[in-house]
Amino acid sequence: MSNQTPSVQEWKNLYERAMEFKDIECWNYMYDCDVFGVQNPENGEIGYCCIMGNAGELFALAVYLGAEGLEGLKRIQSGEKFASPTDVLHCQKCLMASFEDREYLEKKDLQVIRALGLKFRGHNSWPLFRNYLPGYSPWFLSSDEAIYLTLALRQVVAVALRYKNNPEMLNPPRENQFFVRVPKKDRDDFEWTDAWLEPSPLKETETVDVPVDEQRLEKINRTIAQRQGIWEIDSFYSSRGVREKAQRPYYPYLTFCVEHHSGLILTFQLAKAAEHKSRFVGEFLNFVENIEFLPKEILVKKEETFHLLEPIASNLGIRLVRVAGLPALEQARAAMARFLDR
Repeated sequence: MSNQTPSVQEWKNLYERAMEFKDIECWNYMYDCDVFGVQNPENGEIGYCCIMGNAGELFALAVYLGAEGLEGLKRIQSGEKFASPTDVLHCQKCLMASFEDREYLEKKDLQVIRALGLKFRGHNSWPLFRNYLPGYSPWFLSSDEAIYLTLALRQVVAVALRYKNNPEMLNPPRENQFFVRVPKKDRDDFEWTDAWLEPSPLKETETVDVPVDEQRLEKINRTIAQRQGIWEIDSFYSSRGVREKAQRPYYPYLTFCVEHHSGLILTFQLAKAAEHKSRFVGEFLNFVENIEFLPKEILVKKEETFHLLEPIASNLGIRLVRVAGLPALEQARAAMARFLDR
């Protein structure tokens, strides 16, 4: 998708569709588990629509994009316990139209509303449109995103009105199928039909092999004889975002190394998520060379961390164990989050 800003007409269309969606108040009879798809006519990707508002808190439509977006939605709906509230943010790949109090809108949002001559008043009355992407703060829509969200809102209204009279319509005929609205070009507009489709397979996370300097490992083995203690190591997004100039704010990736018994933070690394894997090995080796001792055992939670550490641990005679939880590290992470919140 391009980063071009929506035109005045595109904004006008989007706000009109959003208000139509708000007016039918479909959250009174639909739940966030009533998920269905709207296919994007431009790229064929399916956005999985989730209507929120039945609990009386957040009134919104979220369109989770593709297999990755759907997987994030499933994690949220599964009741998974996230270590930090911001972890929920980083499993969302979606476009969202929500209705907020005025204080949650930014200057750019208010400028668009004024330019369109629109007026809103009251609690949960102000439309807000955002793109959600793992590792980044919610951001303003591009032209392509605004056009697709406008189409999605139109189809959501159509489906929701049908659902009101036929709540069984979203029950799949087969497991792992979703009701999807599919477009077909018809002159200047689209003809939309119903289909039952399985989601595209989720792409497996690419495993990156980071080269390890074997001569450096041999030197560490020769010069560092002491082995003591157990370390816990994990990586996660920071709870605080960073903004560089006019760019979209992003969340740096933190790596903690914590002593298992005492909970002492031995070291931590900070990097952009894209640079994390390439820097991880070198910074870990720098650390052990400086403190001049190695652990007997390292505990990790994620497959990615295990993969990065495995060649090092194997060469240095460290027992590497994958576990379900890292209690000392999670306490240290919570303590740092509280400190930053102050």
